[in-house]
Amino acid sequence: MTIREQLERQEHLRFSERAQFSDASRGRNHSEEEPEFDVRTCYQRDCDRILHSKSFRRLMHKTQVFLQPEGDHYRTRMTHTLEVSRIARTIARSLRLNEDLTEAIAFGHDLGHTPFGHAGEVALTEVMGQPFCHNEQSLRVVDILEKDGQGLNLTYEVRMGILGHTSSSRMPETLEGQIVRKSDQIAYINHDIDDAMRAEILTDRDIPREISEVLGNTHRERINTLVTNMIAHSMDGPLGMDAEVEQAMQKLRAFMFERVYKNPKAKGEEAKAREILKRLYEFYVRHPEKLPPDFQPQLSFDGMERTVCDYIAGMSDKYAMYKYDELFIPTAWQVRG
Repeated sequence: MTIREQLERQEHLRFSERAQFSDASRGRNHSEEEPEFDVRTCYQRDCDRILHSKSFRRLMHKTQVFLQPEGDHYRTRMTHTLEVSRIARTIARSLRLNEDLTEAIAFGHDLGHTPFGHAGEVALTEVMGQPFCHNEQSLRVVDILEKDGQGLNLTYEVRMGILGHTSSSRMPETLEGQIVRKSDQIAYINHDIDDAMRAEILTDRDIPREISEVLGNTHRERINTLVTNMIAHSMDGPLGMDAEVEQAMQKLRAFMFERVYKNPKAKGEEAKAREILKRLYEFYVRHPEKLPPDFQPQLSFDGMERTVCDYIAGMSDKYAMYKYDELFIPTAWQVRG
């Protein structure tokens, strides 16, 4: 018996019957030969594939909410992803579900985010003439774009968890995927409060009392309330939170949209960010020969617009600004380093 087989057997002894077992995966799009000395379950293998991918590394230079903030402690897509992963694993472990599956989905859920956060999504939606949805792009990244067009060949459960983490029309089929979906909200609402306070957009006193009385007054208290309530509520019933806690969380989310996500101080530079991506898109559509060599083959089967969109969506904030600087700013005026 291989180590992988031993781990799969242990899952049946430790996990709840509601868990997604590794040996019951619906498999990968393309069959693979199992290694002779196999020490990882399929979901552990997916975690590693995502963690070692180029698109995962680029998350460290992609905006979460604040564009080019001054200071080292603001969240990026990378730190957000890690926070989601930890919250999801805590909930999954407590409910005796598959932590490796939750981690893989969490690692992959935001790989399709554009540079400059949601401003980038708006820009690509406008130039493409159809909605650009980062969850669909995340699936496209792991299925097609990674490894020079080969994709990562992930399991069905991880792929559908990535696709369904924010979709209004598709809910992940596994409880592990549903946990990541909720953990994403828990993470971003609370760490965005923390960043907004660092940016002096909010103070603790600004959070409505009706919300604080339920969730707590600090970052730590709010996270603890939401996570522990979800665990307690879901022990013997469907996944979710008590009605009072869920309502308070949704009120907090609405408050954040009103006070932070639409705040001119947080979003004041977004028009410039959108313009950068639009001009890059227009340039590469006119000059597809300027695309990197690894994107050239894609032109023949995906077409110019889709290929250019994929290239720009994969850029980090810094790289998008570098390319804009290189293409549109006279050399004598360029600022380096």
